[in-house]
Amino acid sequence: MAAAMARGWKAAAGGPERMLFTDAGSGRAARLAEEVGGEAISSNGELAAQAELLVLAVKPKQLDEVAAEAGAAPAVLSMLGATPVSRVAEAFPGSAAMRCMPNLGVAVGSGVICFTAAAGVQPGRAQAVRELLGPLGRVVELEDPLIDPATAVMGCTPAYFALVAEAIADAGVAAGLDPELSLALVVDSAAGTAELLRLQRPAELREAVASPGGSTEAGLQALAREGVPSAFRAAVDASLERMRT
Repeated sequence: MAAAMARGWKAAAGGPERMLFTDAGSGRAARLAEEVGGEAISSNGELAAQAELLVLAVKPKQLDEVAAEAGAAPAVLSMLGATPVSRVAEAFPGSAAMRCMPNLGVAVGSGVICFTAAAGVQPGRAQAVRELLGPLGRVVELEDPLIDPATAVMGCTPAYFALVAEAIADAGVAAGLDPELSLALVVDSAAGTAELLRLQRPAELREAVASPGGSTEAGLQALAREGVPSAFRAAVDASLERMRT
């Protein structure tokens, strides 16, 4: 996800003037730096010493280890799942601690980023980070306890949408369509539907498409029989449960 943010900033106006990367020895930092015109740094401490904003993109269990290596930075933006911003503030007591959770759309400037700041962070500092995130997509400020439910709704769902697109396209192929054409038809329909959903409630859009006794109504009835709505609710619940364990 951090790589997606870096790619989005590279492609957009208004991103950071300089991007520095480090990793635990995988080599991914150097490859990403080369891709986006950034710089690979040898250690967390060296990176933090040069950074105005330190973005944390590690496993939650590594928070204390990374904080000890990095030391203080003017501001810290955590992407750690299921880790309250107050916990980040404890690990980085000398930094303005903030938390965000983006989805993969940030790579193309069409993401959703949920954002919150720890108690005591100066409003101007938080606003500067929100503005930095702005070119990546829609920034939604939430109270910290709502970040995890929001993640289950907007962070995980691109994978679910991709699964839906794949299943429908495969069904089109089974009915005789060319595979590339079938997927393109689904993708373009999804893009148009997303724009319509900015203007209409989901139920209104379903009603507009599904004329009584028509083919769409038959499809919706089949989805209901197969338990698709319940399956998606179960997916959100399962994601939340995993975050809490």
